[in-house]
Amino acid sequence: MKKYYVYVIELDEKVATYNKFRKRNPKYIKGNGCVYVGQSSRVPKLRFEQHKEGYKSNKYAKIYGVRLRPDLYEKYNPIPTRKDAENIEEMLGKSLRKRGLGVWYN
Repeated sequence: MKKYYVYVIELDEKVATYNKFRKRNPKYIKGNGCVYVGQSSRVPKLRFEQHKEGYKSNKYAKIYGVRLRPDLYEKYNPIPTRKDAENIEEMLGKSLRKRGLGVWYN
């Protein structure tokens, strides 16, 4: 049976210089950190490597991705369905944004 995963990639805070990133994060507090939140049928370590290599990669994750943040996502994995993974991705992205982080998710 297929499993899904959510993952969080820490981004270099230089990503916050992009207007598009800042517009999505009006309450971003400089110094709180920036992250990319995603979901996949791939395990987080492999998916992070794919982002860095440019395979089905998000621009911010590819250029500014520093490392995985399992402390922010491990408790949710594995997830039984893609729909559940998408819902958790959105919930996690919104909750991190409320904490003042700069967050990008799809």
